[in-house]
Amino acid sequence: MSDVLRVLGVYPETIVDGEGIRCSIYFSGCAHKCAGCHNPESWNPDAGTPLADMEEKIFSEIKANPLLEGVTLSGGDPLYNPEAIFEFLKRLKRRTRANVWCYTGYTYDEILKSPLLARCLPLIDVLVDGRFVAKKKDPRLSFRGSSNQRVIRLKNGRMSEILYAEEVKV
Repeated sequence: MSDVLRVLGVYPETIVDGEGIRCSIYFSGCAHKCAGCHNPESWNPDAGTPLADMEEKIFSEIKANPLLEGVTLSGGDPLYNPEAIFEFLKRLKRRTRANVWCYTGYTYDEILKSPLLARCLPLIDVLVDGRFVAKKKDPRLSFRGSSNQRVIRLKNGRMSEILYAEEVKV
């Protein structure tokens, strides 16, 4: 695995990747390879542009936009390369003080069991956890693709509140 983070795309203003208007950064690389994934081109860790080539521009745009309520990391799986994403999260928080949402195929419990993954948690405000499960796909769900996924508010890296977890009943 390369320690270079690569970006597939940046959406400077979106309302679909978390609460409020957010800047979404889509990273390449995903080991989960969920069946029915809406973004399978993101699985390749070598796809996209090196983050280093665009990081300053991303930070400047985030700081310059008074409408933003935060930044969302998606992909792929931002935690695919935990050491590099940890370093990026430190810079992102230091430079922008942004509220951070992170989408990952790992569950919160899986993250806690891995010291490399767990050290990212204090830098994340909301975690959307769990692999996408095509049989549990429901377009009525808030901020997640399948009903097994959870939207978890974190405080100092620990679960403080589950915002969305229930399956939508017909």
